[in-house]
Amino acid sequence: MSTVFDTELPASWSASRLKRVTTLLNRGTAPNYVDAGPVRAISQAANQESGLDWTRTRFHGHIGDPAKIKGHLKPSDVLINSTGTGTLGRVGYFEFDPDGFPCMADSHVTIARVDEEKMNPRFAYYWLGSRPFQGFVYSVLAVGATNQIELNRDRLSDAPVPLPPLDEQCRIADFLDIETGKMDDLVRTQTRLVQVLNERIDHQVLEVIGRSKLANLRDGTPLVAMRWLLQKNVRPTANTPEVVTAFRDGQVTARSLRRAEGYTNSASSEPQGQHVLVGDVVVHGLDGFAGAIGTAEAEGNCSPVNHVLSLKGEGDTFYYGRLLRILALQGYLTGFSFSTRERAFDFRNWDMFGRIPIPVGSVSEQRRIGRDIRKLRPIREKIDQFTARITERRQALITAAVTGQFDVTTASGRNVTDGVTP
Repeated sequence: MSTVFDTELPASWSASRLKRVTTLLNRGTAPNYVDAGPVRAISQAANQESGLDWTRTRFHGHIGDPAKIKGHLKPSDVLINSTGTGTLGRVGYFEFDPDGFPCMADSHVTIARVDEEKMNPRFAYYWLGSRPFQGFVYSVLAVGATNQIELNRDRLSDAPVPLPPLDEQCRIADFLDIETGKMDDLVRTQTRLVQVLNERIDHQVLEVIGRSKLANLRDGTPLVAMRWLLQKNVRPTANTPEVVTAFRDGQVTARSLRRAEGYTNSASSEPQGQHVLVGDVVVHGLDGFAGAIGTAEAEGNCSPVNHVLSLKGEGDTFYYGRLLRILALQGYLTGFSFSTRERAFDFRNWDMFGRIPIPVGSVSEQRRIGRDIRKLRPIREKIDQFTARITERRQALITAAVTGQFDVTTASGRNVTDGVTP
């Protein structure tokens, strides 16, 4: 009887090595990024657990046959993120570009192209994303220092894979497509609720902007320099292990409460150089243009690359956190940037950044918007808890199916993980 990672497989199954069931197992190539080009480049950021995020892709400048590019993608290629803590090992599946562009993987993404006479591509996708394989990624395949780890190709090629009969692989893949699709739909529905509530809050802030001289130069309400409304704090670090980060989706919280990505590390030699209190407005000096602006929901220390701001008078910091983020995403703040750095806009100079004129809004309006933002937090936390439970169940289902712990032909998808060790 065959085994993989000390798990016994059904008698009719065998086991092999990844290199023996793939026709290609290699990384892509570094793109020559351009604003508009003939080839779309897929990066680790685009390869998300929820699927390929096409909004995070960029274009590669190329002349000639795209099929000759190292990293050129074909339908049914499995993509594996290959560098960095928090993203290493994440698995995606390429089918086609929604706009018909030829696509390539960048140099941080490994392409696994299976031999379809030996392995079903979707089965391979689910196996590579399963709990035992993901554990193997970090315990055996990863090499390098913390936050600089990467996937070792030679070890990856020698990684074990379970091999049911090909027709059974297809049944398992079809079953998982259906059942995980149901779970993903539940998560999307809950996530959409938060999106709708956020859109309503953004609409209120946009109304304030629309009444100001930013939208109506002649009759709009006056703009006020940021430094007259908010003061920059440079507090000494506190005795706490919590690291507060401004994530690009606008949440400012401790990394221990979230994931290890969605932000840019500071190059400072003192990476956690100032104390942040709940309610402070935090603006990332380099990533703010991309949305890394918000109001702190947790206390801790943060990088000195951030501006940590508090009110000078009356008002609401949650309002100002949302206002500044919207102004950044709309491109208004970038016009005042001191310089650019690798497509990022430099906001680190507070003397200049604090001079930017912004809409104010009445104190009562600020507080009303702030209350709506605060009400959203417990809703988001409940949805995050629900998503975590669904994700755990999804992972248990995938692991059980790809290791033959139950027969997918008789499973309904309901309670199929009962008795399966998480």
